[in-house]
Amino acid sequence: MNVLAKAADLEASAPAGAYVQEVTSVQHYTDNLFKFRMTRPESFRFRSGEFVMIGLMIDGKPLYRAYSIASPSWDEELEFFSIKVPDGPLTQYLQQIKPGDAVLMKKKSTGTLVHDALIPGKRVYMFSTGTGFAPFASLIRDPETYEKFDQVIVTHTCREVSELKYGLDLVEATKNDPLIGEMAQAQLVHYASVTREDYPFKGRITDLIANGKLFDDLGVPRLDPAIDRGMICGSMEMLKDTKDLLEKAGLTEGANNKPAEFVVERAFVG
Repeated sequence: MNVLAKAADLEASAPAGAYVQEVTSVQHYTDNLFKFRMTRPESFRFRSGEFVMIGLMIDGKPLYRAYSIASPSWDEELEFFSIKVPDGPLTQYLQQIKPGDAVLMKKKSTGTLVHDALIPGKRVYMFSTGTGFAPFASLIRDPETYEKFDQVIVTHTCREVSELKYGLDLVEATKNDPLIGEMAQAQLVHYASVTREDYPFKGRITDLIANGKLFDDLGVPRLDPAIDRGMICGSMEMLKDTKDLLEKAGLTEGANNKPAEFVVERAFVG
C-alpha cells in the first residue's frame, strides 16, 4: 500500500486541525534509526524540548504518533529522530519518506522536558536512551539552556556504537554553530555509552549512575538536589529506574505547573 503523497497533492484534503508539511531531507543512520526535516508552518510555536503529534494518511484516515521535536524553537525547519519498526502502524510507512513527501502535524505541541518545569540550578543532566535523545537535540541547541545552567550534561545510551552517530554528529555541529557554538564548547558535555559492544563508556546509564562511574568519568560530584537538575527520556524501564535513582539522591519530580528538580517525558510509553 502506498500511503505517501506529495505535500501539494494532500493540501486540499488535509484533516481538520492538522498542518500538511513537506519533507526537506532524510538521513538513515542504521536499519533502525533515521532523521528527517520538514518545513515549519509560519504560525507554529513551541518550546524547545516539547513533542507534537505527526502522522500520515493511512487507509484514508490520519494516523498520528507523538514525536519529540529535535530542532530548537528558533529553527526555520522542524527535525525529528525516529526509530524504524518493520510492522509499526506508522513507522513502517514513515521510514520510506523522501524529500517532497507530505507529513501531517497537529497544531499544538506540549511536553514536560522544558525549562519552565525545572527550578533554577547550576548543572542539568539530560538522560536519554535511543531516540529519547531527540528532545535534548532541541534543548542543547537553544541559547536559553546555557543561560540557565553553568554545565549541560547530555547522556545517550544505545545498544550499538552505530546508533550513537546522530547524537555525536549533532553535538559536534552544535559546538561549531555560529549562534551557540561558543557557549556549547564551554558548557556542553556529551556522555555516550553502549550496552552490547566495546566502547570507552559501556553499560546502562542507570548502572553508571548507581555505581558512580558516570560521575567519576565526568569528574563531577554525585547528584546534589541543591544544584543538580535532571531530564529523562527513554524506554519505560529506563524512565522508572532513572527516576528512582534521582529520587534516592533527593531530587523531586516536577511538571509545568509545579517546577522541581527533575522531569520525565512519559508521552511515548506504551
